Amino acid sequence: MNKPIIGITQGDPNGVGLEVIIKTLQHSMIYDYCIPVLYANPKTFAYHKKLLGIEQPAYVQVKDISEVKGHQLNLIVSSNEAFEVQIGQASEAAGKEALASIDRMLQDAKSGKLHGILTAPVDKSSIKHPEGFTGHTGYITKALGADNSLMVLYNDDIRVGLLTEHLALAKVPQSITKPAIIEKLKIASDSLKKDFGINKPKIAVLGLNPHNGDNGKMGVEEKDIIEPAVKEANEQGVFCFGPYSADGFFGMRNYHNFDLVLAMYHDQGLIPFKSMAFDDGINYTAGLPVVRTSPDHGTAYDIAGKNCASPLSFTNALFEAIALYHQRIETGQLKENPLGYSEFRRERFRLEQA
Repeated sequence: MNKPIIGITQGDPNGVGLEVIIKTLQHSMIYDYCIPVLYANPKTFAYHKKLLGIEQPAYVQVKDISEVKGHQLNLIVSSNEAFEVQIGQASEAAGKEALASIDRMLQDAKSGKLHGILTAPVDKSSIKHPEGFTGHTGYITKALGADNSLMVLYNDDIRVGLLTEHLALAKVPQSITKPAIIEKLKIASDSLKKDFGINKPKIAVLGLNPHNGDNGKMGVEEKDIIEPAVKEANEQGVFCFGPYSADGFFGMRNYHNFDLVLAMYHDQGLIPFKSMAFDDGINYTAGLPVVRTSPDHGTAYDIAGKNCASPLSFTNALFEAIALYHQRIETGQLKENPLGYSEFRRERFRLEQA
């Protein structure tokens, strides 16, 4: 089996990121399926191993991605500065370390040398950037030169995509436009085909207002924007339905009938999702040239350093990055050299008589 090279960022060094990384990568079976490359400060990595009392994984420090090898943890130095770990504390210094890890990883991702990227959680408020930092999704999307992307969180039971991501609730209505909905639906449909192998994905679209606006009594976004967007997206080849009132949709578990649910804003989609999949959920960015996953939890400062953080979501995110990489290859192979289309012709036969 062709093993993908998966780039892993260290996340916020004061949070649980390195703990779940160490707990995941200590298992030898991981190296049967991928070649992991951790972008981190080696001193910080050693500190967390000692704090946890876990000897594995050992690592081999490499200078360049071309030097990585299988059956080992490869570590590329993202920062070698002296950094004082302050477990459970937000700090600008920790944000600087986290961003250095992301930027170093992106150098290799942009050059096409990584088959997948897995990002550990960061504290957005700690990361100072001239253009602002609202999260991994937008930052990585721009860095990789993609026009747009879609944040998708999923587990075995449900996939939820977000029209708007980390945006103040007061700004959400003005961000809901017909072109934006159609573009996100196209990204979702393409990703479900390419990354998940679903031939004709079925997508549900949620409304914005309570009870879908009650025919305009509590808002007109459904009638004026969302319904027309769903109709036009269908005309452009996206198999989608809605809008649905969010409370009834999740209450009746209607999501079982769809391959993805497009929510209008962060909490509308993620409160029901995390109530079902807090421990095993995966954050995936659809629409990028390289597979990108992450666990669906944050830095969890309150339990950092206590050796009680569950690595399940991070481990799932790693295996999903591997699976998505192979699915992309399989989908591409299935589309190579397709048979040409020809009108059905009825062949005529007759019995020859002597």
